Amino acid sequence: MTTVRIPAGWPATEERALAVQDELRGRVVLDEPGPPPGTGRVTGVDVAYDDERDVVVAAAVVLDAATLDVVAEATAAGRVPFPYVPGLLAFREIPAVLAALEALPCAPGLVVCDGYGLAHPRRFGLASHLGVLTGLPTIGVAKNPFVFAYQEPGTSRGSASPLLAGEEEVGRALRTQDGIKPVFVSVGHRVTLETACAHTLRLASRFRLPETTRHADALCRRALRATDVAGDGC
Repeated sequence: MTTVRIPAGWPATEERALAVQDELRGRVVLDEPGPPPGTGRVTGVDVAYDDERDVVVAAAVVLDAATLDVVAEATAAGRVPFPYVPGLLAFREIPAVLAALEALPCAPGLVVCDGYGLAHPRRFGLASHLGVLTGLPTIGVAKNPFVFAYQEPGTSRGSASPLLAGEEEVGRALRTQDGIKPVFVSVGHRVTLETACAHTLRLASRFRLPETTRHADALCRRALRATDVAGDGC
């Protein structure tokens, strides 16, 4: 497991974090279609916390996009670098996620985050933040709609409806399995919403959540249980 070192100058206050969001938000690329679903590699990232020990663990799991077989995986652990502030969770997670991605033995391809991209109050959630910092195509697939409104999509797999901030579409509620609660897909960086939804459907071939998220969630939870704070230098 890689030990996370907090980057020099990492924001320590809410005021500074908001300023960084404002600075980076304009770098999000929205006019690229992104890699076609089922080609190359696709990587899931997720994090787990131990609040008592003030530890965060991130996992990155690379899948073959055609077969959904696991190709590679990596984990990273460190101290939680930022307090809990709604809308600023990326500042708690990104150093560990970056370290896990950097520890992979191969290029990650498209990165799927368990969270939000443009479907964020400031239009700059984890998926967008991570995409801008790495240059990788990223999408967010969340379990709930955060603060946004939507109409229930049809009951069949593939049905979708807009996720709305007023009249602005910031993502989609997407039904990945017949009759099962939808997931909430948003663009992160260098991918269109249509491509993001197509990837999500392909990755969620058997369950509500994408296989990328399922693998990354299981790995980071296992890694958190195995993390020895004193022994790993966190």
